[in-house]
Amino acid sequence: MTVTNNTAERRYELDVESHTAIAAYETEGERIIFTHTVVPDAISGRGVGSRLIAGALADARSRGLTVEPRCSFVRDYLDRHPDQQDLLA
Repeated sequence: MTVTNNTAERRYELDVESHTAIAAYETEGERIIFTHTVVPDAISGRGVGSRLIAGALADARSRGLTVEPRCSFVRDYLDRHPDQQDLLA
């Protein structure tokens, strides 16, 4: 499973069993603002959302971006992963 950045739709995507989990974002300069995360019911409860956000944060880090988590899922993920908190804007 690979997290992809769909720049045209401004969202990260993770396809699992013909379903797509998404993490929507906006950008402002060198900051990425996560606004909404959706994991379809058919694939929820299996860590798909966490894999999606881990991949999105890895991409943000590789691009030198800081992160603003307006989405509660992303905020909760960062709370559980203090090693990622250096990305916070």
